[in-house]
Amino acid sequence: MTIKTAFFDIGGVLGTNGWDRYHRREASELFGLDHEDYTRRHDEVVPAWEEGLMSLDQYLDRTVFVRPRAFTPEEFKQFMYTRSVAFPDSIAVAAELAKTRSVRMCIASNESSELSRYRVRLFGFPSIFDTFLASCWVGVRKPAAIYYERILAITATRGEECLFVDDREENLVAARALGFVVIHYESADQLRRELASAGLPLNNNQG
Repeated sequence: MTIKTAFFDIGGVLGTNGWDRYHRREASELFGLDHEDYTRRHDEVVPAWEEGLMSLDQYLDRTVFVRPRAFTPEEFKQFMYTRSVAFPDSIAVAAELAKTRSVRMCIASNESSELSRYRVRLFGFPSIFDTFLASCWVGVRKPAAIYYERILAITATRGEECLFVDDREENLVAARALGFVVIHYESADQLRRELASAGLPLNNNQG
């Protein structure tokens, strides 16, 4: 069956992760946080934060600013934002696919609202993607099966009509079970090849 919709993860595919354990350790060292305490607090609230039940300010109130600090929330947030770095090669592949106008282009990521909005603008995604399905707006995170069921409902497509690109195998299991064609992302060149194998050759694909 012809693929009509392509879903791309952001962190690890189109750019760095928004706020992963390495970034949190960097923050702990830079801002003098008790890393074990911060990690515990983060783990307690990250599901609510990434499922849209908590704002970034509320997240920081629960994890970092539980006591007076020598830095401000804005300074900490600025550091968080600087951890987002684009992967130009893989974004270029996505842009080439978008230019073929052969599929609907969707983002499918686990992210909080503020970081997702920032990263979408920073990486220039509005010119490539037309649908943004971050966990904070879908209301559930990958790899829960209901996440994939909801994005199918939102896009009015069937699994066998869809392609899902993610760098984590655990995030592909439920998609594969629903009939999605899946690509376990490793590199931009590999992505280009596997898109072609799935029947989605790019405009300047060189084979």
